[in-house]
Amino acid sequence: MSERRACRVIDADRKSVRYRSTQDYDSELREKLRELANQRRRFGYRRLHILLRREEIMINRKKTQRLYREEGLAVRRRRSRRRAVGTRAPAPVLALPNQRWSFDFVHDQMASGRRFRVLNAVDDVTRECLAVVPDTSISGRRVVRELTELITQREKPGMIVSDNGAELASNAVLAWCGEIGVEWHYIAPGRPMQNGYVER
Repeated sequence: MSERRACRVIDADRKSVRYRSTQDYDSELREKLRELANQRRRFGYRRLHILLRREEIMINRKKTQRLYREEGLAVRRRRSRRRAVGTRAPAPVLALPNQRWSFDFVHDQMASGRRFRVLNAVDDVTRECLAVVPDTSISGRRVVRELTELITQREKPGMIVSDNGAELASNAVLAWCGEIGVEWHYIAPGRPMQNGYVER
């Protein structure tokens, strides 16, 4: 039925039905969400929600999704491998041990044809190999476990540098960085020399 007739049946004022609030209570939150989405261009609303919680902005995940959609944000599809991902600021190099660690995977296969991977960690200043973790499958949670064990043996690093691999950019790693308080810098795709210490 029409709006006029429906309002007459329930005895409601049509002005109240059509009223839309002009106040925007989430303006600061929307601005922060746009800022994070611009910095982390390959992050969807789930990963951005983790970053918001890291900055002590406690909101429901569904609200993050709603604001993400209303702001017209979306994960930008890659047109080439050289498109910038993550933060564009260069990672600073400090001439002190445990200031910057680099992580990367190498791949190989056994004589039987079964593939395996090796997670390598290097201190960029001392050039010391901190860890070598071989396995047939290494997930983001496994990376977190290895990092936690490595930090118990050494002090916490000032920064960790890696590429944008699925395991190293997973939700588990992002949540871990927020809990421990470690900055994780992602290099631009197609630029391995930005992570040259561990790439070599």
